[in-house]
Amino acid sequence: MTPVKVATFDCYGTLVDWEGGAAAFLYDLARRQGEFDPGTGSQLREQWEAIQFELIQGEYRPYRDVLSESLRTWHAERGYRWNTKDGDAFERAMQSWQPFPDTIPALQRVQKAGVKIVIISNTDRHIMEQTLHHLAPLAFDSVVVSEDLKAYKPDTTAFTRALQDIGAHPAEILHVAFGFKYDIAAALEVGMQTAWVNRRREEAPGEERPDHEWRDLWGLAELVEAQANKKTA
Repeated sequence: MTPVKVATFDCYGTLVDWEGGAAAFLYDLARRQGEFDPGTGSQLREQWEAIQFELIQGEYRPYRDVLSESLRTWHAERGYRWNTKDGDAFERAMQSWQPFPDTIPALQRVQKAGVKIVIISNTDRHIMEQTLHHLAPLAFDSVVVSEDLKAYKPDTTAFTRALQDIGAHPAEILHVAFGFKYDIAAALEVGMQTAWVNRRREEAPGEERPDHEWRDLWGLAELVEAQANKKTA
């Protein structure tokens, strides 16, 4: 395969614990609504995420509005009374979600191997700015968010913009993503190499076959280090 010069990333779920953060928020909210046993946090998150995925495929709206509207619909499905403060709290919670333990050290190794790192994310710029604080000391070469493009993945607009910003051939770029249905097919469509970060060892939810599948980001670090060592041998 073509040597990787740039690694692009879906941020939430790949670099940052989006599933854990959303599950904890929704479980706490369900309990505060009076449910003693609302189901697992994962079940609550899956219910909400399905609503969100439908919303982002419609007319563009800022991600803070997507969070609020998807949560309002989730409330309605579960028979809860809606409070706009819950939508605001969801946005604040997202800004506090933390990177996985492997994210920073693995990406530091990636950068040391001479590979650029870029974020391509379905979010607003002000939310991403808070997340970047949690990802310090990493310095990304570019950060592309949906607010800049008025389009959400799996639309390929974000990938096309990233290609313009990076200035590399698509085959030299490896897109690394947890969000299979958001990212893998779209990255393949524009000609990028792909890697699925399958932290829970699930069955692939689509027919696409990524070039790599890893449990965490250490697989990426090992790939680019082997590539660098081969160049210097």
